[in-house]
Amino acid sequence: MIKSGSQGIDFINSQAIDFAREVLHEEAAALNLVAQRLDENFLSALQAIWEMTTQKVGRIAITGTGKSADVGLKMVGTLNSTGTRSYFLDAVRAVHGDLGMLHPEDIALVLSHSGESEEILRLLGPLQEHCKKIIGLTGNKYSTLGKKADITIAYGPLDEVCPLGLAPSASSTSMIALGDAMAFCLVKANQFCQEDFAKFHPAGSLGKKLMRVETVMRHGHELRLASEHDTVRAVFSKASQPGRRTGAVILINTEEKLCGIFTDSDLARLIETRNDKALDKPIAEVMTKNPKTIIIGSKVVDAIELMKQKKLSEIPVVDANNFPRGLLDITDLISLAPAMVLPSSKVA
Repeated sequence: MIKSGSQGIDFINSQAIDFAREVLHEEAAALNLVAQRLDENFLSALQAIWEMTTQKVGRIAITGTGKSADVGLKMVGTLNSTGTRSYFLDAVRAVHGDLGMLHPEDIALVLSHSGESEEILRLLGPLQEHCKKIIGLTGNKYSTLGKKADITIAYGPLDEVCPLGLAPSASSTSMIALGDAMAFCLVKANQFCQEDFAKFHPAGSLGKKLMRVETVMRHGHELRLASEHDTVRAVFSKASQPGRRTGAVILINTEEKLCGIFTDSDLARLIETRNDKALDKPIAEVMTKNPKTIIIGSKVVDAIELMKQKKLSEIPVVDANNFPRGLLDITDLISLAPAMVLPSSKVA
């Protein structure tokens, strides 16, 4: 029974922080213990999964019950987002028809702390029949799962951190961490990089951090292009074009390659200094020659950093041969800036 009253609030006010720290320290200690227990079976499991992913035929079917099922769902998300195709197989629904989703080349990753869960034991026989291999992830290598799996990753006995010693805590944390270790070893083995990661995260803050300049640059009718031989007056007297109006004109040479840029601010300075004669001279005489550019395919975060360092409001986007392909305008990037903080890549 849950107690209420002064005892509860006294614990929260005077002991909760210390107890929370104790929980965290004990779970960290459990992870250190599991790390020490890793053996060749972990490598064998990685080898089997890596070979499957390189063939691009099978997937990882992850199954478990209770809290292990919750861990399995998290593993599925991590693996899929880092390039290893996987899906969750509900242990109960599997024996009522969902075994049909298994492919003969799939590898089953079966999660069970005890290795004796009734639903899991009932599933082992059908899994052996319908998929290529079974990898067991359990705390007990001598359990039924530990003995029947083709490869068993046994993290060993752990004391649950729960004050009652009942709720999965150290065991579930260890399963999650082992799933992460497996996924990130595969990231290294497959040389999975930020560019690959971006393909699977087109939306949200992650998508914004990894999007390419071509997704936000102005192009086509939104670009203001002119020859470097045109006069300033001729360039700015052209009829306005549909779409977003940019405050910069991209200047091109006879080969149609970028050679300069001229902005509305540059025009304003000519007028302010009463340099009216310049209006009827080639714009090449007053343009910014060889402006800073960014290559198409670059990340927006890199463009923002360059604009910040050089204090630029516009930056042309060019291809490898310096042909203009678009323009980034600071007004289009303001809303993206808060999300554009990326950690440095640790992928070798």
